[in-house]
Amino acid sequence: MCEHQQAQGTECEVCGKRLTAAAPVAVAVALLPELEQTQLVGGRAPVQTVAIPDLEVTRQQSVLDVAVQPVPELDTGRAASAGNVMVAPMQDMDTGRAISDGVRTAAPTGPVVCRYCRNVQESGAVCDRCGMRLPKVRMAQPEATASGGRVPVGEWTKCSKCQSNARAGRACVSCGTPVPAAE
Repeated sequence: MCEHQQAQGTECEVCGKRLTAAAPVAVAVALLPELEQTQLVGGRAPVQTVAIPDLEVTRQQSVLDVAVQPVPELDTGRAASAGNVMVAPMQDMDTGRAISDGVRTAAPTGPVVCRYCRNVQESGAVCDRCGMRLPKVRMAQPEATASGGRVPVGEWTKCSKCQSNARAGRACVSCGTPVPAAE
């Protein structure tokens, strides 16, 4: 659903949805009598080979045997010295920066809107609906619970760094930070 790729597991490490996996189908295998069998035992037996005496080993001559010829029309990329050039700053050039008034734009806080699926979400760096990364915002620290804010191993919780959904006791799939779990 969230397009996260993972090697194994029955549910997604990012969004927690169940992954569909087809069970292997048992099929009866019978040897065909008209099929030719492999004559080499194990398939890795050594094979005797002989080099053909008239065959040239390589198509190319050795580099040491080739005479180097200069190419007069080839531009080597070198130019004559420019000499002593006078450098003067331009007086009317715009540097592109306005004079600072000391007021800075505040970082956005509160709910974030996913730019892909328009899901409104209170916290996290990854959208809970589509799995795409959300715009960076200043995140409030989660409140501590009676057990020190830790949940049992394998339970869903929020990453302390990026606030994405993560499993306790594993590394966060969004930022790689280890998510602590209760002992």
